[in-house]
Amino acid sequence: MTEVLKLGFSPCPNDTFMFHDLVHGVTGVENIEFDYQLLDIEALNRHSQEVPSPFDVTKLSIPAFARCKDHYTLLSAGAALGRGCGPLVVRSAGRDDLLSLGDLAGKRVAIPGRLTTAFMLLRMFGPENFEPVEMRFDQIMPAVAEGAVDAGLVIHESRFTYAEHGLVELVDAGELWETETDLPLPLGVIAARNSLGTDRIEKIGNALRQSIKNAFDNPIRSAAWIAKHAQEMDASVCRRHIELYVNEFSLELGHEGHAAIDRALQVPNLT
Repeated sequence: MTEVLKLGFSPCPNDTFMFHDLVHGVTGVENIEFDYQLLDIEALNRHSQEVPSPFDVTKLSIPAFARCKDHYTLLSAGAALGRGCGPLVVRSAGRDDLLSLGDLAGKRVAIPGRLTTAFMLLRMFGPENFEPVEMRFDQIMPAVAEGAVDAGLVIHESRFTYAEHGLVELVDAGELWETETDLPLPLGVIAARNSLGTDRIEKIGNALRQSIKNAFDNPIRSAAWIAKHAQEMDASVCRRHIELYVNEFSLELGHEGHAAIDRALQVPNLT
């Protein structure tokens, strides 16, 4: 009898690149089908906090995983983890009063969600008294450019396009993490509900790993589906997005990947 599992991941190119073959039946697990839903990362994070969560397997930011790790098991494949891929704090080019993270004290800073790894980093390295303003990640750059907020914490493809909005980088939060920990930055992970059992969780992880290998070997097969969900994203930006966020850690966390996640889970006040 075939079991249908609920799967959640984002429409960002790195996720659709990795999951294409899994959700289209090219790779898979015997007697399991995936009913998938594509949602913004913060929506996935928030769903993981529901009891019960609607997803059997889901993409999560580190703070969200920290809050539900008693119910979910980390997969060793599918992570967004690496170096040089961290979130940026950006400001308008004309805001010469904002030259360091300390200058954000008392300022309104747009964030892509309180359960994101990006917000975890801003809390780690920024001033205590900034005012976080939650909004969907793709609304942050326009809000900064229009002056609705003083600065913004940008993720995903915004790393490549913020200058087009007249914005400049204030700080690379990922670089701060790498300098302090000497570890790659764990942005997001894939987790499976504990109740699936060790055997099925391992098989799902292996199937996802094969899906990622297939995507590297045959990128043409998933290209149209990735572009469909990337919507208005420029093809070159889409390609750079995948190249940055899908890497050897996506195939296997390994010792260094697990060490980075363990270090992130030790951040004070994470839960």
